[in-house]
Amino acid sequence: MVFLVASILAAYLIGAFPTAYIFGKLLKGIDIREYGSGNVGATNVFRTVGKIPGILVFIIDVLKGTAAVVLLPLAVKTIDPDAFILSYDYFYILLGASAIAGHMWTCFLKFKGGKGVATTAGVMAGLSPGVLGACLIVWIVIFSLWKFVSLASICSAVFMPIFSLITGKSLEFIIFTTILCIAGVHAHRSNIRRLIQGTERRLVSSSKS
Repeated sequence: MVFLVASILAAYLIGAFPTAYIFGKLLKGIDIREYGSGNVGATNVFRTVGKIPGILVFIIDVLKGTAAVVLLPLAVKTIDPDAFILSYDYFYILLGASAIAGHMWTCFLKFKGGKGVATTAGVMAGLSPGVLGACLIVWIVIFSLWKFVSLASICSAVFMPIFSLITGKSLEFIIFTTILCIAGVHAHRSNIRRLIQGTERRLVSSSKS
């Protein structure tokens, strides 16, 4: 039980690492929460700090999710092969959920973090590359057509539990991705408002004729 609690806490702290905030402070001396969209995520860094920092933040945030569901279980098994960690599905789902929660509600920034897209992608890369790949295709198609990161992320979130069901994942995993879908859409509620109002910013400006 000690290993279970320690693993969940460690996953949360990995996810809570405020990558975007740190890059903003180190590279421009700014609080990323006070610039652009105010979101502590890669897209805001991309727009506010620069393209390369934005890409690096995205990669690190993805790796946070993957580390939580791949490296942590390996560490637990290395330290104590007989440690009590629940069943396979429940343990990995708890770690993934903790890492995503850490990113979205980081204790290092008064529990106000990012929207969890990159960290969710990292968790899915570790738990189900197939579902991630299908969601990535949805993301690319939507972004290619409309150039809205938010819209592409929302659509990918909506399709995540659908792809989990289609690919025959366990009930626990389908419930997990459904919760992630709801959390992801809820995190983008301000973007949804701007999309409806026509004021949402595109990552790449459309060419003018």
